[in-house]
Amino acid sequence: MSTPPADTIDTPAAAPVDTHCPYCSLQCGMTLRPTGLTGLTGPADPGGGPRGVPSGEPGGEPNSVPYGVEVVERTAFPVNRGALCGKGRTAPELLSPGARLTGPLVRDATTGQLAPASWDQALDRVAEGLTRAGAVYGRDAVGVFGGGGLTNEKAYALGKFARVALGTSQIDYNGRFCMSSAAAAHTRAFGLDRGLPFPLADVARTGCVVLVGSNLAETMPPALRYLTELRENGGRLIVVDPRRTRTAEQADLHLAPRPGTDLALALGLLHLVVTQGRTDEEFIAARTAGWHEARAAAMAYWPELVERITGVPVPQLREAVALFCDAGSSMVLTARGPEQQSKGTDTVGAWINLCLATGRAGRERSGYGCLTGQGNGQGGREHGQKADQLPGYRKLDDPQARRQVAEVWGVDPDTLPGPGRSAYELLDALGRDIHALLLMGSNPVVSAPRAAHVEGRLKALDFLAVADVVLSETAALADVVLPVAQWAEENGTVTNLEGRVLLRRRALEPPPGVRTDLEVIHALADRLGRPKGFPADPEEVFEELRRASAGGPADYAGITYRRLAAGDGVFWPCPEEDHPGTPRLFLDRFATPDGRARFAPVTHRPAAEETDADYPVLLTTGRVLAQYQSGAQTRRVGELNAAAPGPFVQLHPRLAERLGIVDGEPVAVVSRRGRAVAPAALTRAIRPDTVFMPFHWPGAGRANTLTNPALDPTSRMPEFKVCAVRLERVAGTAHPTPADAARR
Repeated sequence: MSTPPADTIDTPAAAPVDTHCPYCSLQCGMTLRPTGLTGLTGPADPGGGPRGVPSGEPGGEPNSVPYGVEVVERTAFPVNRGALCGKGRTAPELLSPGARLTGPLVRDATTGQLAPASWDQALDRVAEGLTRAGAVYGRDAVGVFGGGGLTNEKAYALGKFARVALGTSQIDYNGRFCMSSAAAAHTRAFGLDRGLPFPLADVARTGCVVLVGSNLAETMPPALRYLTELRENGGRLIVVDPRRTRTAEQADLHLAPRPGTDLALALGLLHLVVTQGRTDEEFIAARTAGWHEARAAAMAYWPELVERITGVPVPQLREAVALFCDAGSSMVLTARGPEQQSKGTDTVGAWINLCLATGRAGRERSGYGCLTGQGNGQGGREHGQKADQLPGYRKLDDPQARRQVAEVWGVDPDTLPGPGRSAYELLDALGRDIHALLLMGSNPVVSAPRAAHVEGRLKALDFLAVADVVLSETAALADVVLPVAQWAEENGTVTNLEGRVLLRRRALEPPPGVRTDLEVIHALADRLGRPKGFPADPEEVFEELRRASAGGPADYAGITYRRLAAGDGVFWPCPEEDHPGTPRLFLDRFATPDGRARFAPVTHRPAAEETDADYPVLLTTGRVLAQYQSGAQTRRVGELNAAAPGPFVQLHPRLAERLGIVDGEPVAVVSRRGRAVAPAALTRAIRPDTVFMPFHWPGAGRANTLTNPALDPTSRMPEFKVCAVRLERVAGTAHPTPADAARR
């Protein structure tokens, strides 16, 4: 495999550059056009913050003029065809020195405050902190925590850095909180995990889509056009969500189950498929295994029982089966709703069973897919930053995989550590078993479940280093903060939700004082005695990634920067440079040893935490249109922050009336883990037994203060989507309930 010359990739600063959005897994195409270095000027910092700390805080009003480049539609790119949401359109605003970190910060031992430092001082301090923890407590006392927004090159280098330079097994990433249950179910059923085994374009051409736990209209708006085109083409849309979201409003049928009961719902639909004689026996016999056990499990979930468990009426269950099976082709697409549960792997498995039993898998315009969330959520889980993984989606405990990757890395396979803790378990061990942490591209103070506890564990560390674009809530706790380059300031690859590998291209230089993540890893490895093996050039890293992934499930060996720069991406697996890539998986056989898909013999079980007299309401969480993930970046964009300025508690008017809660006034939501306060937002678009909070904000309204870290036994996914809470009127805003009025 040859490396193309660098001048085939880099573009002169004066020319427009085709690249991709930094946010969600669509990785929408866009063109960046130079405008000149106008910059942003945030509001003055009354505290006189140090150099390197942006003057604008989240929620401020920065100037809206983009820094150096502006976004232009890229209509030829097939995924979004020019469409962009507000987040993508305003992404250049964060490139301004006024909106970001522009120099390293080191905590002063005397004042306890973060203060400006040179890069050498900061890197020396990080190397010292990591080395000391390893020397005193052992190598596994050093942890590394990555992110689903890191490019393939960064995820690969970070995993290699942890296992080779640090010698620790303690590495995982925030993608564990995103699509790990779907990945586990996908692998169990099909032998391979790629979010969508088909291009998004196929969604518009199928006959019926069942969309489970996704609000596409707000989480990835440009993808909504595929559902619109589906219906224009005569297809039908079923949306499963406890809320009547903007996406559910587009549906032919909206099923609103009680949070935590998606598994029972899928089993009930399969029961009806069997009793109505709608199974595809020929497909089952030829291309699957395990049907007898899965069928027996589903037969225990007759329609009336499923209605009692889920709250979905029997006539709607029957209508859903008719829509799904009467169509000549059908798909099931899941997102975080069914996946972020303590039984998420089994829940997704039950929806896959529905596809397999009806022959809606391994065929064009049919199948199961996961709508991956983060920008590189797919690639980020393929190349080594997961606790149990090596590049190419290889298993860390596979001796052959260890030998192949160790040969590429030039190390003895016996020196590679084994699997480590999953994300929440790693965070929970901070300050006890793990004493130093290097964190890149994540903000767990806001995004982790049981967030107040996680914040306390971070504070208990002997040493914390954070590499980030902005001073996030997590970075503010660090001993060292390293300012890193953004998406438009470096080359690198990402893999979108379709498995399409894409090239993000550099459009301008980062501000002085800012380095790339790869430069940070290179400099730290050098200080830790590994001067070679950690290049800072992304294309050089990708060439090594190609070799390390060759022959693995996620095989990138045939993908080069030259190919990516010349086209609209390449679908993996792609084992050779003359291979066209694989837009559609499983058409001939599944990726299991015998080529057959596996049914999952699953049964419903309650959520880890059900309601009771003390906590009688269910909480579910999610996103809103104008914010993204922990909000560390989007809360710094004036337009986005104006559209979604803070948290809220969405609840049904019937529940509000019973508790004396008034629309717009503060309400406290209390779980067994803590208390959050935010304005009430009354709507009939949610079940009366359920409240919803978005999770983008820190402070008093932090939704993840409340959420339950109960883990799925297979994927180790926390149960973000359902926990028991109670609502309390906030002092000073009390209003009489009907019962109070009656007593008077």
